[in-house]
Amino acid sequence: MELTVFSDEHFMREALKEAKKAFDADEVPVGAVVVANNTIIARAYNLTERLHDVTAHAEMQAITSAANFLNGKYLNECTLYVTLEPCVMCAGALAWSQIGKIVYGASDTKRGYNLISHNLLHPKTQVKSGVVAEECAALIKTFFQKKR
Repeated sequence: MELTVFSDEHFMREALKEAKKAFDADEVPVGAVVVANNTIIARAYNLTERLHDVTAHAEMQAITSAANFLNGKYLNECTLYVTLEPCVMCAGALAWSQIGKIVYGASDTKRGYNLISHNLLHPKTQVKSGVVAEECAALIKTFFQKKR
């Protein structure tokens, strides 16, 4: 039996499904999945409005869920797929988790961690940006246009 290896685009589309759940719940539409051994071990989306918690970003929810799944705090063998570039808070949490790789869709030109420093992540963390970026950005743009 041959193992199917899924692409970054495949997993980003799974993160987009989570972002659409956030959109439908009137949350800022950011979604995330954590993958280990080619398998999704955590799914999350923004819950800041529902939980009345400014720290309830998709990445934070995904880190907690993945750590619970693995029964450990380090995610060095995992990849986070997230539809929007992580903010400084999430980048810090991802650094503490020692996440192995981060793949994000759209850049966040207002609050993304790259505006502050490229050194916020763990030194061994690999980063790939721009995966399905247009779709990720369009969902966020539509959300905020709807708010105006």
